[in-house]
Amino acid sequence: MPFVPPANCAMSLKIKLVIAYDGAAYQGWQVQKTGTGVQEKVEAALAKLFPGPPRLHGASRTDTGVHALGMVAHFEVPARAFTMSTRKLALALNAWLPEDIRVVSAARVPEKFHARFDASGKQYRYYVWNHAAMNPLLRQRAWHVARPLNVRAIRAAARRLIGRHDFKSFAASRNYEMESTVRRLTRCDLKKSGPLLTFIIEGDGFLYKMCRGIVGTLVQIGLGKFAPDEIQGMLAKKDRREAGMTAPAQGLILWKVFYRAK
Repeated sequence: MPFVPPANCAMSLKIKLVIAYDGAAYQGWQVQKTGTGVQEKVEAALAKLFPGPPRLHGASRTDTGVHALGMVAHFEVPARAFTMSTRKLALALNAWLPEDIRVVSAARVPEKFHARFDASGKQYRYYVWNHAAMNPLLRQRAWHVARPLNVRAIRAAARRLIGRHDFKSFAASRNYEMESTVRRLTRCDLKKSGPLLTFIIEGDGFLYKMCRGIVGTLVQIGLGKFAPDEIQGMLAKKDRREAGMTAPAQGLILWKVFYRAK
């Protein structure tokens, strides 16, 4: 049944979208001055359905080439303009979106909900194909590391990153000063399935290119460039030059955004 707002309902409704996308063709999530962001494509689809057009507010930024399975965004629309169910909204948006972007779900949320400011944490996953020959099916989804990796050393180092630390050594610098570079990781581990390695990193927030800095450093630990116990020194020095490389964008996926129950 289509949703028909009652006469005494609020003047506007707030809708939460969960969005998945292949980031290979995009310059990240946000609307860009040059190039195309995923947000721009979803807003263009919304403009086909609603007056305004509605402005999307995302839970996070993703860099050029980074993917997402669980990006969360919200928008507001006049109540009188929302004449379909949320299930049909997702279908309607997908009809206007390119095949590399999909609205996974849509739901009404309270007026005070904010996709970014209400988020309590995020989970990222990063794929590495650790084999002499790259899997051609994963060439835009994983980082190819041809030399054998010491998985035990990587896991030992990853454990040292869990907790509340200053992660400045693992993040790329921005053109503005961060209020704080302290973040809390609740999970940093590695799953292995044959040549496919999946890094799972979960925390309350992430600095610019922080996940890629962590994965690049852990891979270099696996290659023997650093020892696992050097992680503490990297964190303490708060200097990007002290940690390892930044992993390529194509292996990173924003997997899920967490919200506290209210």
